[in-house]
Amino acid sequence: MSHHNVPHEPYLKLFLRFLRFGALAWGGPVAQIGMIRQELVDEEHWVTNERFNRVLAVYQVLPGPEAHELCVYFGTLARGRLGGLLAGLGFMLPGLVLMLLLSWFYVTYGIHSALFAGAFYGMQAVVGALIVRAVHRIGSHALHDRWLWAIAALAFTAQLLGVNFALTLIASGVIYVLVKRGQKTVASILVSAAFIGIALFGLTTYFAGGTAALTPLSTAAVAAPSPLSLFGSGLRSGLLTFGGAYTVIPYLQNDAVTVGRWMTNAQFLDGLALSGILPAPLVIFGTFVGYLGGGFPGAVALTLGMFLPAFAFTLIGHNLMERLIGNSALHSFLDGVTGGVVGLIAATTIVLLRSALIDVPAVLIFLAGLFILFRWKSKMSVPVVVLSAALAGLLISSG
Repeated sequence: MSHHNVPHEPYLKLFLRFLRFGALAWGGPVAQIGMIRQELVDEEHWVTNERFNRVLAVYQVLPGPEAHELCVYFGTLARGRLGGLLAGLGFMLPGLVLMLLLSWFYVTYGIHSALFAGAFYGMQAVVGALIVRAVHRIGSHALHDRWLWAIAALAFTAQLLGVNFALTLIASGVIYVLVKRGQKTVASILVSAAFIGIALFGLTTYFAGGTAALTPLSTAAVAAPSPLSLFGSGLRSGLLTFGGAYTVIPYLQNDAVTVGRWMTNAQFLDGLALSGILPAPLVIFGTFVGYLGGGFPGAVALTLGMFLPAFAFTLIGHNLMERLIGNSALHSFLDGVTGGVVGLIAATTIVLLRSALIDVPAVLIFLAGLFILFRWKSKMSVPVVVLSAALAGLLISSG
């Protein structure tokens, strides 16, 4: 298709345009996508609205932050693969730099400061509300039949009992492919067998004295992760972020808290809280996770792995990805995976809330944040609520 309205911009101008988008990327993916649409589609007519909607639909099915992927797409239209690379880097750079600075400040001062401890006390509670709202939003779109609800329940149970999430997601996708092909009897047998297997796994783990997802963990790290292992963690997470940025939470929480133990659930919540006040895709909290695991090299390695798929899908071949998404079996598989992800996030939310809601004031902050987030639809609701919770935490700790 011809894109005769796409300007052939100089590389520097193109980079600065998307750097500006990144500096103004407040309010989450909906606001970020709306900003890109307004300037490049409504005002400058790079592509038609129909074309934009079709491209956005593709990126919503693929893993990765959609707003970032759209920037890579438009940069590629303007100046080829190098243009896509520059556009993607420009969009992510403000959030990356700010998160690196905040991570350094957190490790250098925040952990040992009573002042910052009070602020993060409030922020951790309200991040729990953010995740609950995300589960509701993702679930309301993803769980559109009883089979997907069953898959979500299966994944929820498996995650709480410590089953490897890769097995859970593969099973989720296969079950739903069978359902969409009309093989519901086989799918029912698989769901029943999976629940029985998970129950037996949980009982075996319990009587063997193993550690399930709900068991409190030692705060001591098993071993400091290498930059290569952090890159692998980020890459795996970036390839599995179906259904929105919040879907990356269970994967990184599993690697950083449950398995690697280089950070606690409370610190993980702190990273999520910091990402909520930055102009960046939420997945930028991976930079914080990497920083606590391996300092500056670890932060860069995990971030690179996290964002690599978002670059690659467009730079390697967007047209090929569109053809793949047209495959009905693959679409059913991804729908099943998304249903499984809803269950994973719900289970991880319970684990994180146990670390955040440690007393009555924290519960009240959580409930107030949840009420405001469901009632106030402004794109500034997330940073305002997070900062307000930090202030409430300071007031409570100082009183």
